[in-house]
Parts: sequence; structure tokens; C-alpha cells
Amino acid sequence: MPSPRDAATKLVILDRDGTINADRDDYVKSPEEWIPLPGALEGVARLNESGFHVAVVTNQSGIGRGLFDMATLNAMHLKMHGLMAEVGARVDAVFFCPHGPSEDCNCRKPKPGLFEQVGQRFGVNLKGVPAIGDSLRDLQAAAAVGCETHLVRTGKAEGLSDEAVAELAAQVPGTVVHADLRAAADWLIRRERSRKAAAQAAKAQAAAGGASAG
Repeated sequence: MPSPRDAATKLVILDRDGTINADRDDYVKSPEEWIPLPGALEGVARLNESGFHVAVVTNQSGIGRGLFDMATLNAMHLKMHGLMAEVGARVDAVFFCPHGPSEDCNCRKPKPGLFEQVGQRFGVNLKGVPAIGDSLRDLQAAAAVGCETHLVRTGKAEGLSDEAVAELAAQVPGTVVHADLRAAADWLIRRERSRKAAAQAAKAQAAAGGASAG
């Protein structure tokens, strides 16, 4: 059963490279290479305005590969936070895995360690929490902890045919596909508004029924 804090905390979990910012085949290695995708920061701002907390989970094996150091990663995130603040957006926490694929850690996606850290930090059960990413490993890591999975057609999914995207999404049943992060944010917000309206209508109907019975 969800705790009171579960009920009070609206949370969305985002991948970073390819979801918030442009990805690179040779890794995003510096603040100069950290370039936000069109509409992505505004999508985060829309989520914040609707009361969502936002956490980022990201594989950063460039550290383990010796391509950049922690100071550089911190500088990238300082730039990210600064650009988000300019449009009224906020990321509450960033969780990253610095390990390479050969290190067999539990935090490198598709393993669920980063998501488990998010749950511990926010004190919530992640079942049903929306998680948005651009790759199969994002979806697999999210599904492993019960998150609701969302795939954006940017980053690694950009340029894939409709058939290829459908095949990718089908590997994690229930995945919802969106054009980009802004579209995913708008979808989540519309759904929440619809649910609130339905709940209010049901409450009003119940109240009316009680009044007529009296």
C-alpha cells in the first residue's frame, strides 16, 4: 500500500542523453557538447508547473572510460540546471552510473540500480511512476522496478521507422511512444487533468445521489 508520502509525491524519471539533450556517438564529454533538444527544457517546465518532481537517471560510462572526469560531469549538469532555470524548469536530482559495461555494476541501465536509488531518495514506491527514455535499456531498467514506460523518438530512437519503433516498444509491454520529451510531458499532463475531472465528476455524482436519497 502506498505511504502518505507516495500519494503526495508526483514524480517523473527522465533519461538524459537523447531525451533531454542531444546524444553523440562519441559521448557527451563537455559542457559545450551538452545541447538541449528542442522543446525538452520547456517540457520539464510544464511538468514542474503541474506539480511533478523530476529526477534524471543516466549512464555516464565516459567517466569509467577516461573520457572525462567528475568535475566535467558536474559542469555539464551545472549548465543543464542553468538552462532549465531560464525557462522555469527544475530537476530535483540527478543519478548517474560512472561504470563501463565490463564492470558488472547494478547501476548501469538496463539494470535497475539507479531507479532504486531514486525510490530511496524520494521515499516512494516506483510502481506506476512514469519513466521516459530513448532506448530499450531505459525501458528495461524502468520496467524492472514497476515504472510506467515511455519511449521518445529522439536520441537512439530518432530516425527509426514506425515499424522499428513499434518492435522496440513491444519488448517492454505497455510502453507509450511519443515524438519527444515535450510531447510526453503534455501527454502526462493531459491524462492527469482527465483523471482529476473524472474524479470530481464522480464525487459530484455521489454527492447528488446522497442528497436525493435524503
